[in-house]
Amino acid sequence: MTKESAGPLDGIRVVDLTQARAGPTCVRVLADMGASVIQVVRPGPAQGFEGGLPSFDRENLHRNKRSVAIDLQTEAGRDVFLRLVRDADVVVENFRPDVKHRLGIDYETLSAANERLVYGSISGFGQTGPYASRPGVDQIAQGLGGLMSITGPPGGGPWRVGIAISDLAAGMFLAHGILAALLERERSGKGQWVQTSLLEAMVAMLDFQATRWLIGREVPPQAGNDHPTLFPMGVFETADGPINVAASGGRMWRDFLEVIGRQELADDERFREPASRARHREELREACQEALRQKPSAYWIEALNAVGVPCGPILSIDQVFEDAQVRHLGLAQAIASPHFGSLAIVRPPLTLSRTPASLRQAAPLPGEHTAEVLREIGFEDGEIERLKETGVVAG
Repeated sequence: MTKESAGPLDGIRVVDLTQARAGPTCVRVLADMGASVIQVVRPGPAQGFEGGLPSFDRENLHRNKRSVAIDLQTEAGRDVFLRLVRDADVVVENFRPDVKHRLGIDYETLSAANERLVYGSISGFGQTGPYASRPGVDQIAQGLGGLMSITGPPGGGPWRVGIAISDLAAGMFLAHGILAALLERERSGKGQWVQTSLLEAMVAMLDFQATRWLIGREVPPQAGNDHPTLFPMGVFETADGPINVAASGGRMWRDFLEVIGRQELADDERFREPASRARHREELREACQEALRQKPSAYWIEALNAVGVPCGPILSIDQVFEDAQVRHLGLAQAIASPHFGSLAIVRPPLTLSRTPASLRQAAPLPGEHTAEVLREIGFEDGEIERLKETGVVAG
C-alpha cells in the first residue's frame, strides 16, 4: 500500500506468540488493519507445521506477518525476545495461564521493560479460577458455554456448530480490547493487560439466549432451523429445495401471506399474534409449506424480496463464492505466495474509506525473517550467526 492508503494501524508494532486459532484470529485483525506483526515461533523440526495446521489454513491465519524463530526456554532467547518487545506496542499470547510465567514473558515482566506495552491474552477458561489450568479448545467451550444445548433439532441432543465459534469470537473480542487499550494509552501513556477466554467469549455470544434465562428464567430449548422465539422465520421447502424466510411479524407477515396466496391465515386465531404463531408453529409451517412447494426457490426469493420480506438461498461453500453479491464484494481476493503461488484468501470483512484493511503479503514460513528482524533491532550479523549456531534462534 502507499503511505496515503496505509491501514489504520500503520506504525503499530505487534509481537505475536499465538498458535492454534483463537490467538491468530486476534492478530489477523491487527495485521489486516496495517500493524507490523512479528510472529515468534520455536526453533526445531516442528517448524512449518504450526501445531498441525495444514498449509492452506496457515495462509488464512498468518498472512500479513513476518516470522522469527527464538527459543524462549533459554536465557539468551529471552534476552533476544525482550529486545524485540522494548519497541513493541502490543504482545499477544494464548498459552495456558501458567506458561508465560514459567517462560518469564508475562505482562508484569514485559511491562517493566516497556510501560506502554499492551499485552493481550486468550485462555481457555480465564487466567484464574478452578478451570484456569485446564486445556481449552473450541468444542469444549461450545459445550461448557451452553451453545451445544440450543443448537440442532428439537430433541436431537447436543450439536456442535459448524465453525470454531468460541475461538473466532475470543480472537475478535481480544482485538477489540487491544484497540481500546491503544486508544486509552493516548491519554494515559501507559499500556495494560487485556484478557479474554474461549468461555467468556462463548457465553457473551449467547446474547439474548442468555438473557432468556438471566431475566426470564427460561431455559432455551433447541429450535433447529427455526428462530428460537419468532415464526415464520426459518427453513422452508420449495418445489426444488430449501430456502430461508424471515416473515415473523407486522407488515412482513401480511406481505408474506399475500405473496404465497394464503391471506386467510392472518385471521386464524392461532396465528394472529407473534406469540401464538410461535406456539402453533407446526400447524403454520404445514400451511405455508403447502403453498411454497408449488414453485421453485428462485421464484420465491425474487417475489418475497420484492415486497420487503427477507428470503434467501441456502448455499454450499463452493456456491457461496460463485454468488453474485459475494463476487461483487470481492470477498475472495488473490494473494501471491512465494512458496505456493497465487492463493485465494477471504479478505478482511471491513471497509474503511480512507485507510483500508488489506491483504499485503502471504503467510511466512516459520522463522523466515529471523535475520532481517534481528538486524532491525540492533543485532550485528556476527551476533546473529552465533545465536543460530547455539540454537537460540533459527532461520
